[in-house]
Amino acid sequence: MKKVAFYTLGCKLNYSETSTIARMFENRGYQKVDFSDSPDIFVINTCSVTENADKKCRKVVQEAKKISPDSYVTIVGCYAQLKPVEISEIPGVDAVLGAAEKFQLIDYLDGFQKKEKPQVFASEIKEAKRFNHSYSYGDRTRTFLKVQDGCNYGCAFCTIPLARGKSRSDSIQNIVVAAQEIAATDVKEVVLTGVNIGDFGIQDGRRVEKFLDLVKALDEVDGIDRFRISSIEPNLLTKDIISFVAKSKRFVPHFHIPLQSGSNKILQRMNRRYLRELYAERVATIKKLMPHCCIGVDVIVGFPGETEEDFLETYQFLNELDISYLHVFTYSERANTDAIEMDGVVPMKDRNKRSKMLRSLSEKKRRNFYEENLGGQFTVLFEEDIEEGMMHGFTENYIRVAAKYDPILINETKKVELREINDRGVVEVTEAEEEILVH
Repeated sequence: MKKVAFYTLGCKLNYSETSTIARMFENRGYQKVDFSDSPDIFVINTCSVTENADKKCRKVVQEAKKISPDSYVTIVGCYAQLKPVEISEIPGVDAVLGAAEKFQLIDYLDGFQKKEKPQVFASEIKEAKRFNHSYSYGDRTRTFLKVQDGCNYGCAFCTIPLARGKSRSDSIQNIVVAAQEIAATDVKEVVLTGVNIGDFGIQDGRRVEKFLDLVKALDEVDGIDRFRISSIEPNLLTKDIISFVAKSKRFVPHFHIPLQSGSNKILQRMNRRYLRELYAERVATIKKLMPHCCIGVDVIVGFPGETEEDFLETYQFLNELDISYLHVFTYSERANTDAIEMDGVVPMKDRNKRSKMLRSLSEKKRRNFYEENLGGQFTVLFEEDIEEGMMHGFTENYIRVAAKYDPILINETKKVELREINDRGVVEVTEAEEEILVH
C-alpha cells in the first residue's frame, strides 16, 4: 500500500478540494499519511493569489524531497494552471496537473511511476467546464463545502478566472445531499465556499438557481448546528439574503465582504461592480437586523494609481464603518492582468506603510467588536485547539474564546457568557448557567 501525503496552500476552497482528492486516493487503496511520515507520493495543492506562490511551492517541494528523497511529487491547483511548464522545471517535481485534470490525477498518473521528464497535463482554462463536487472531512472541527467554482468577473488585479475558469455551480439538490452526508459524520459547522459564491446557480453556462434558494434549502438540513457563508461580493449580498440569515435557524451572523478600496476612483480602476455607497448600505442593513453580526472586510492597498489621498479616503471610510476586522492585502503585480499595464505604480515602501496602518486599524476594530459583545450570551463550538491548559473555539458571530480544557467539550457547542478579553486578545468565558469555565 503506497503512502500519500497532501499539502494545501491558499483558500478554504483549496482545502475542500484537497480533502476530496485525498478520499479518492483512499478509495483506490492508498494510505493517507502526514507530510513528515515518509510518503511515497506528495500532492501539493497550490494558490496563485500572491506573488509568493512560486517561492512557497518551491519551499514545499524542497521539504518533501528532504523527508522522502525518492518520492513522487505532484503539483495541482491555481498556480499549476497558470504556470504549468515553469512549475515542472522545479527540481523534484514529477507531474503538474491543471484545473480540468486535477480530479483525475490518479488516472493520469497511473501507478505514479517516475518518467525521464516531468509530466504536464494542463489544458487551456476554457476546458475547465465541469463542476467537481468537494468537501473537506476529518481535518478540522468544521467542514468546507464547495458550492461554486470559477468566476465571470474581470477584476483588474485578479488571476483567478484564468486559473479556475468560468463560473459554475453544483445543484441545490446535490449540495443538500452532501450536507446530509456531512451531518452524518457529526460535524457541527459547515462553511460554504467557492470563488464567487454569490454567483451560485450557473450550470452548463446558464443560470438555473439562486444563492438565496440554496441558503433556504440548507437551513432545513437537520444535524448541522451552523452554516457559515464565506466571502461574498457586496453587490451579490442582497437584502433578501441578509434578511433571511437574520431569522434563519442555522446560518450564523457572520459575513465576510470584500471591499478592496474605499475610494470610488480606485474601485472603478479595479473594475469592481459596486461603489462605496452600496457597500456602506449593505453594512448598515446587516447591523440594523443583526447588531451583534461580525463583518470581515478584504482590502487591497497600493493598487496602481492609488495616491496618498485615495488611501486616506479608504482608511477613513473603514474607520467609520461598523465592521469587525480586516484582511489586508498588499497589491502585487500579476502577469496577464489588466492592472499590470496601468500607470501610477505605488512604491513598495508606501504599500507596506499603508498595509501596516490598516492592520493596526483591524486590531482596533476587532477589539472594539469583542468589547461590544462582553456580557452577552453566545454559543461556542469548541475545537481541538489546546494551549497551556486552555481550549479555544468560536462563537456564532466569530468571536474567539478561551476556556479551561475539558475533553468532553471538543467538537461540542456550549452556551457561554463572554466575560473579559485576556492579554492574548481572546475572550474568556463562563457557562451561561454560571458554572465556571474560566476564573
